[in-house]
Amino acid sequence: MAALARWCVQHRLVAVLLWLLAFGGVTAAAAVTGSAYSNDYEVPGTESGRATQLLNSGFPGFGGDSDTVVWHTDSGTVRSAGVEQSMTRALDKIEKLPGVASVDSPYRHQGSGETGASGRISQDGRTAYATVTFADRAENLDKGEVQAVVDAAKTAEAKGLDVELGGTAVALTKPSGGHTAEIVGVAVAAVVLFLAFGSLAASMLPIATALVGVGTAYFGIVLLGHAMTVADFAPMLGMLVGLGVGIDYALFIVTRHRRGLKRGLPVAEAAQNAVATTGRAVVFAGATVCIALLGMLILRLNFLNGVAIAASLTVVLTVAASVTLLPALLSFIGPRALSRRERRRLEEHGPEPEVATGFAARWSAFVERHPKLLGVVAVVVMAVLALPTLSLHLGTSDQGNDPKTTTTRQAYDLISEGFGPGVNGPLTLVTKVGGAEDRLALDNLDATLRATEGVASATPVTYNGAGDTAFLTVVPASAPQSQKTSDLVDRLRTDVLPRAESGTGLDVQAGGVTASYDDFADVIIGKLPLFVGVVISLGCVLLLLAFRSIGIPLKAAAMNVAAVAAAFGVVVAIFQWGWGSELLGLGRAGPIEPFLPVIMVSVLFGLSMDYQVFLVSRMYEEWLETGDNRRAVRVGLAETSRVINSAAVIMISVFLAFVLSGDRVIAMFGIALASAVALDAFVLRTLLVPALMHLLGDANWWLPRALDKRLPRISIEPPECRAAHERLAEATDAEAAAVLGRAAAGTGPGDLEPEDAGVTEAGGTDVTTKER
Repeated sequence: MAALARWCVQHRLVAVLLWLLAFGGVTAAAAVTGSAYSNDYEVPGTESGRATQLLNSGFPGFGGDSDTVVWHTDSGTVRSAGVEQSMTRALDKIEKLPGVASVDSPYRHQGSGETGASGRISQDGRTAYATVTFADRAENLDKGEVQAVVDAAKTAEAKGLDVELGGTAVALTKPSGGHTAEIVGVAVAAVVLFLAFGSLAASMLPIATALVGVGTAYFGIVLLGHAMTVADFAPMLGMLVGLGVGIDYALFIVTRHRRGLKRGLPVAEAAQNAVATTGRAVVFAGATVCIALLGMLILRLNFLNGVAIAASLTVVLTVAASVTLLPALLSFIGPRALSRRERRRLEEHGPEPEVATGFAARWSAFVERHPKLLGVVAVVVMAVLALPTLSLHLGTSDQGNDPKTTTTRQAYDLISEGFGPGVNGPLTLVTKVGGAEDRLALDNLDATLRATEGVASATPVTYNGAGDTAFLTVVPASAPQSQKTSDLVDRLRTDVLPRAESGTGLDVQAGGVTASYDDFADVIIGKLPLFVGVVISLGCVLLLLAFRSIGIPLKAAAMNVAAVAAAFGVVVAIFQWGWGSELLGLGRAGPIEPFLPVIMVSVLFGLSMDYQVFLVSRMYEEWLETGDNRRAVRVGLAETSRVINSAAVIMISVFLAFVLSGDRVIAMFGIALASAVALDAFVLRTLLVPALMHLLGDANWWLPRALDKRLPRISIEPPECRAAHERLAEATDAEAAAVLGRAAAGTGPGDLEPEDAGVTEAGGTDVTTKER
């Protein structure tokens, strides 16, 4: 790390230009190729997946996305001459637009004796809808083509006639909210950094570093979408995580650099030392985040593979920018990394030992005096917030959860009110057809389905041209996201369809929106224990190697699980129970997306490891020098709590700003991550962790000697502490005791510098240590 930092400082202009060249090249390539995102939730081998494959092979024309145009009259009926003429003109215009395969209008079959075409006119005659089938799937459609359909439909609107559109393709035209979320998050981070540093130049560097790293990754994800399945929310998720960790990582390094300047070090040496010391922790923390994210690969789901690699790419580039671009920029601004007052004081008084005073020192002493009480309070808080997780319901979050002002939500509500909620998410039953017995059974199946509990209606069977494939459409009596619809899917698969297939060669597959989401959720839930176990185990192994302790990794695993559970509780309360969701512009309550737990566990586990690393690494450094657990915990908490809290405020601000994106999934991530970071920083790492470490004493650092000799060494502490630890490990018990005695007295072994001061036992308001 030291050699890398030295090169970046000595060749600062080259380092900056290389990053700008990389950013410009990736941006240009992404602009030329365009995006190719895919929200394909189908899981190979599931029943809904087989139903989709059968439908696409037997009915090739069904491969395109189907959306709806809904209209409603306040007075009169949709059959009136004026309404019919206006809507017919609009639908005819839509049918001729590029990208549209067909339009099924209710006015084309009014002589059929039904209530409109296939029941597409409501019983009260005030609402009707047409189906617009595109030539391709939604993710492959041009947004401009879909917008042309929306504009053509809206031309029919008049006083008393409302026209709304719903469907996956139409959702592409919803305003994204621009870059308001990113701007707000970065602006708040800039304010926090300026208050922390008092220097405009120093406060801008973490932001500039994060923006370059995240920007390069953002457009890299656009290119990644051409090589593998990448969800459309992956770039926003990567940006959300990248801005949070990128600014924080740079903050830690700049803070260490500023301490070096206050010690009187030259600018170049201070920057090199900052990367050589804190940069180690940054790389280690980034590695834990990437490991947690890449843990999703063990699920073997294409949809999640792209998300995992996209988010990991963002973290890797933000870490790389922090340890290469940042030192180059620090050398450019020189002593201006300090505020004017700090530079003036340095000139007048020379280098002075940095004193950790104020609330951080008082809090550290307070935790030391009351570890049991504070530990119980922290456990109660986390347990209460985690309670809603017990009612977690994974399922379809459909357009009924969109904000009230969107056309997709209004179209959803109009269809629900006019035709029943199940029309928004019908089920599709598909099967291969053999002889006459199969046809006879299928011809009678629609009557059986209509008599099934939870079914609102069922269409007669439809055969393809070859007569070897058939399908029926079943409209549930409940909404797609309802648990009742999921129960209906189970009832059809386990009871109704097996009885209908008896004595025939039929193998009816149940598909559709709810069925595919339920299958996706089942696959994830089935693999979740393995996934969580692997992620936690890998994280524990890394901490074991870094801190040479059994207790530290076990406590970290427990804390991370607690943070994840509490964050899930907050998400369930807001999004599933609806506590304030409409007020925040996030739509009404609904189930949690099936893929959300896996992604959230990965990201939250990785982020919660960050604070564990930065907090415990300082404690470990002090432990190696003094062998005094109480002092190590007290000094580590006092010296890191302020920077951890500042970093947490920045990360929380960035994450909450993404609620403004207008995207329900991204808002879920933002609130979940903000909640987890807040609880992690202000409850776990500054309260429960130090309380437990005080209670456990020297057992925190226990590692069997035999295991210590066999484990490879991954050091994140400064080199002088590592050398001291190696000498202590090789010494006899008597020699080790003597060395530790000298270290505690301020005359540490070898090249260790004496302590300038210690943390007072009484009052705890004076926390002073040497600058490392």
